[in-house]
Amino acid sequence: MKNLLTILFTAILVTGCGQQNIRQDGTVASDPASHTTFKPIMVAAKSYERDRMSDSDLDALLSLEDEVVEVYDPIEPFNRGMFWFNEKMYLYVLKPLSKGWSFIFPKPIRNSISDFYYNIRAPIRIVNAALQGRGKDAYNETGRFLINSTIGILGFHDVGNDHYNLPRQEIDFGTTLGHWGAGPGFYIVLPFLGPSNVRDGVGLLADYYLYPPAYLVNNDLEINTNYVIIRAIEGVNEISLDAGTFDAILEQTLDPYLVVRDAFEQHRRALIEKDK
Repeated sequence: MKNLLTILFTAILVTGCGQQNIRQDGTVASDPASHTTFKPIMVAAKSYERDRMSDSDLDALLSLEDEVVEVYDPIEPFNRGMFWFNEKMYLYVLKPLSKGWSFIFPKPIRNSISDFYYNIRAPIRIVNAALQGRGKDAYNETGRFLINSTIGILGFHDVGNDHYNLPRQEIDFGTTLGHWGAGPGFYIVLPFLGPSNVRDGVGLLADYYLYPPAYLVNNDLEINTNYVIIRAIEGVNEISLDAGTFDAILEQTLDPYLVVRDAFEQHRRALIEKDK
């Protein structure tokens, strides 16, 4: 039973938490490349908002199906197989779990949990902002981490964004590599983790060592269950806050695989270009 629970938590962890999920108040630009992001197993046209996506934003995302986006995808058959697997994992495991989570915890509590997880990812953003030569962003991220960890009660309240004009950012080692000229390499859909590419896959591995829960080691176990459970909670919580965008893509597009692939690549490209 213990091993079964560990496997289940691992599946939830990697399916729900492959990328950062962040929030920012305010309007969203009309260019889908500037604000589309991939939440593992989900695509959200408002990557910084937890509330319902507007019809215009959803239309902008769905319109990617009709756009020509150049993505190097030499292993497309494999990727489509992994996309199918991840889709079923979302529909039959994660979505039901997230509904139960939503029933137990009201949205304000789930928002606070999301704020907490964003806060403990601060080392990833601080170090990578510094590596990119973005001194102001590294300073702001350090400041918001200190403010949220103290006044914000361990990060359960995003005081930095709400009261100190320190908006959320998406900075990771994948964008650091891109900032210094590394190309994306070929596109790949990872089982559980979702869409990625060679560059961002290396980035995920590097960022793991900057994530504090990674060091909550169970020395007597083969799998670090403390870390797995923490990440599993994060994944289910973030899925419960999603607007159901992935369901809309499955229902309203002829080829959801292409929409997800192009949205991911456009978003990552935009993150790198805007800070060069």
